[in-house]
Amino acid sequence: MKIHFIAIGGSAMHNLAIALQNNGYQVSGSDDEIFEPSRTRLETRGLLPKEEGWFPSKIFDDLDAVILGMHARKDNPELRKAQELGVKIYSYPEFLFYHSRRKKRVVIGGSHGKTTITGMVMHVLKQKGRSFDYMVGSKLRDFDVMVKLSEDAPVMIFEGDEYLTSPIDRRPKFHWYKPHIALLSGIAWDHINVFPTFENYVDQFRIFIDLVEKKGTLIYNIDDRDLEQLVKSTKRDDLKILEYSVPAFEIVDGFTNLILDQKKIPLKVFGRHNLMNLNGARLICNSLNISDDEFYTAMSGFEGTANRLELVGQNGNNRLYKDFAHAPSKVIATIQAVREQFPEHKLVACLELHTFSSLSKEFLTGYLGSFDSTDAGCIYFNPYAISMKKLPALATGDVKKAFGNEKLAIFADSVKMNDWLESQKGSNSVFLMMSSGNFNGINFVELAEKLI
Repeated sequence: MKIHFIAIGGSAMHNLAIALQNNGYQVSGSDDEIFEPSRTRLETRGLLPKEEGWFPSKIFDDLDAVILGMHARKDNPELRKAQELGVKIYSYPEFLFYHSRRKKRVVIGGSHGKTTITGMVMHVLKQKGRSFDYMVGSKLRDFDVMVKLSEDAPVMIFEGDEYLTSPIDRRPKFHWYKPHIALLSGIAWDHINVFPTFENYVDQFRIFIDLVEKKGTLIYNIDDRDLEQLVKSTKRDDLKILEYSVPAFEIVDGFTNLILDQKKIPLKVFGRHNLMNLNGARLICNSLNISDDEFYTAMSGFEGTANRLELVGQNGNNRLYKDFAHAPSKVIATIQAVREQFPEHKLVACLELHTFSSLSKEFLTGYLGSFDSTDAGCIYFNPYAISMKKLPALATGDVKKAFGNEKLAIFADSVKMNDWLESQKGSNSVFLMMSSGNFNGINFVELAEKLI
């Protein structure tokens, strides 16, 4: 089959392109900008477009399908050519659903934790030798690509993103997947450029619950009050509903142990939010006929997912972590996790405001008090990112006021931010870098070498 990708450079799109190439498809693609790691991964496999831009000449009527990414616009010239020729056009979630329509579908959704929970489930299934397909939003250890498609796997695991499907399909991606087993980790208002009110955002999760297959299973975090209210209000009396929360645990000398019936299980991940994620993953695995004992044995070796409290470097008692945290609830949970794990260390935290929501002045108030348990902290934003999103300029005073912390250093210059970080060096320190971006191209390994 011949498949062409419009916006092949996206994090999910390029992985799907690689997965299809691995399955013997003829794959081509276009994009107007491709960043790392997508660029190198596409180039290594001979899939990198020879030049950036959109070229209707790449669209032929003998294509079996075009897969359209969210990065493209609805007036994209390649999309228009495909529409004129009548070529079948899929969004990537639509294509994944089409592939999985005869499989048992497991979908992990929620405003936070879904990548980690998906990674945990995949880790356990792989340890147990289970055959499964998957789509996950971050690079995982022991998995070459973030998408795997096969004919024979009976199960497919999805990370269920609530962002929009494509420029011509404004539904959230996770509305496509129609799970047999669904998990919701929590609801914290995000993507305000798409969902202008909290009520509108919550409605997307209500629709998701309605789309769970008949007699399916719904697993949810009972500690999230908004989610609990939503689940309690569902009219789906055919669903098996399971609750989860934070399991019993202890922290000893910077290491976390689960406590189960007087038995202690050492873990390589830490933080209350990750322990809650683990409990949700356990219930999914139970629903796939994996026992608790089998689950805990496999999870004792789980080292986490890329950019989720990922240890970049350690030197004696000094450490540097990076984390994908960007929304207020994620920032609070991540800082709390590090503070609780290393109570005697100096905690230096730095957050990049990078998303549309976080760069919006009216949304900033959600971060109030989030840095109060740090010993030193800084906030960085890139004025270029603000202009690209066509948002009003941010004043440093407005940012400091929103966080409610006079000790915070505010930077719109990454060089000055780096200088400030170096001024915080000292023994017994933990540095925490949080962003869904890259701090204007910072090299975290080199940063760790300087700071620790």
